[in-house]
Amino acid sequence: MYYELVRLLHFAAIFAFAGALVIENMAIKPQITGEDARNLAKVDAVCGISAICVLVFGLTLWLWVGKPSEFYSSNPIFHAKIGLFTLMVLCAIVPTVFFNKHRKSEAEVIEVPQVLRLLLKFQIVLLVIIPVLALLMARGIGISS
Repeated sequence: MYYELVRLLHFAAIFAFAGALVIENMAIKPQITGEDARNLAKVDAVCGISAICVLVFGLTLWLWVGKPSEFYSSNPIFHAKIGLFTLMVLCAIVPTVFFNKHRKSEAEVIEVPQVLRLLLKFQIVLLVIIPVLALLMARGIGISS
């Protein structure tokens, strides 16, 4: 029972994270208004909270409920998945700092750095790769016999 509940919450957090990240990518432009910055800061907060939930529920699945932790711990694909998730979170720092810095801005136009837009796009690429690794892992690929 706990396994199914935690797994459902893990998936819900993943979908919330993915949705917020897609919205950020759709809304970001080379120039944004102060209102855009405030709205993007709210979406980024949802993205951050859902990423924390993904982490918490993922750790719960790994360490406490479901399959034994050795099933995951000995799988190099699992380590790649965790590494890419960590990279995704690190890439989210720059946009978060930018949106929080400009969320109270009254400026007509705010220039968005190119690197910020590239980081958001890179996170989308990682968001496509991570579920593929999860699928491979669920199929038992990477487990040493």
